[in-house]
Amino acid sequence: MDIPKFGDFIRKLSVIRNYSSLLVPVVVGLVCVLVFVVTLLMGSKFKEEIAKESVPIGKKVKSLSKSVVSRDQWSEEEKYQRAYEEDANQIALLAEQSTQRQLLSYKIFPEPKDTSTLIFEGFGWQFRDKVESLIDRVNARDCPTDAELQRSLQSSGSLGPRLGGRRLSRSLGELGATIRDVLCRAKAESASVYANPVGLSGYEFWREYKYATSGSWDEAVKDCWYWQLAYWVIEDVIDTIGALNSGSNSVFTSPVKRLMSVDFIMGGRGVRSGGRTTGSPSYVFSIEEGLTMPWTGRVCNDGIDVVHFNVVVVVSAESVLPFMQQLCSAKRHKFKGYFGDEQEQTFKHNQITILESNIGSVDRADETHELYRYGEDAVVELDLICEYIFNKNGYDAIKPESIKRLASGG
Repeated sequence: MDIPKFGDFIRKLSVIRNYSSLLVPVVVGLVCVLVFVVTLLMGSKFKEEIAKESVPIGKKVKSLSKSVVSRDQWSEEEKYQRAYEEDANQIALLAEQSTQRQLLSYKIFPEPKDTSTLIFEGFGWQFRDKVESLIDRVNARDCPTDAELQRSLQSSGSLGPRLGGRRLSRSLGELGATIRDVLCRAKAESASVYANPVGLSGYEFWREYKYATSGSWDEAVKDCWYWQLAYWVIEDVIDTIGALNSGSNSVFTSPVKRLMSVDFIMGGRGVRSGGRTTGSPSYVFSIEEGLTMPWTGRVCNDGIDVVHFNVVVVVSAESVLPFMQQLCSAKRHKFKGYFGDEQEQTFKHNQITILESNIGSVDRADETHELYRYGEDAVVELDLICEYIFNKNGYDAIKPESIKRLASGG
């Protein structure tokens, strides 16, 4: 072994031992420097990420803070829900009030308060009297009767052999035709609309009514009930005419020229006797039972009763849509309690929906129209099938038990 080289090695080891106590601090220092450099690099990247992500989120949070729900919002929501509930209750109340109507007689429903059968004939008198009052209310008249034509022609000396009906009209000479036309025009000028109560379903029924032929006590009560419904329908139709013809004193200037019929048989072409329509209203329990297939799909149920009716009028061509709109509009009525003993109130009702409409031309020379004068306006015959809705809560308190049993299938 080389002794000098070994001595140098030993001396180097001695030096290393002398400085070994500094080794650990140096290593720790190097590690700290390395960590510091890495931290600087990561911190810069972290700031970039904050700028890209955290700042927009902060802005979003700040914007949301402006629309934060107030701690008193629950009270505002409670007010809204209370108002919503009140609206629903008000709608239900209005629906009930629509069917709370004045009765023709307060002695019959729900059960007659008199054992005399005259009570039913009294109802019939009321029906006819009220219908006549409705016609007077809209200043309605009919065309000249045969008797009126006979008298006018006789007084002029233009009438030969005594003839009646259409034979009279067709046998007139030139002078007689002129006299007839003058009389017809005078009728048109003195009325706002043509109407005859015979064309309104129920008027002739009650003129001929006899309890002995009605069948039974229950049948008589049913008759009164259904014709009460009919009267409400007729009243709305005539009120519609009155509203449209308001301000007119002549058929010539009226939008509605003539009320031909209101009935409960398809198109007014059902069973007729002596020029009048037979058949009272009836409830529609299925879509097959009505006068037409209802596009509304409405039939009697737990909440409503449904009746179909037909109305035929002659109107100016430009008044077709206004008549339909007015027919379906809200109307006012009086109510004095179910038994007529309460303070009178004024309610609104809007119960008519048009299911089917037909418009036909008018042949003024046809016997249906030859004695009527409609003026210079272009006129059409408007034939409507409608449904009428009754809210059960509005009148079930006075509905006869026999009618309720019918509705329940009993």
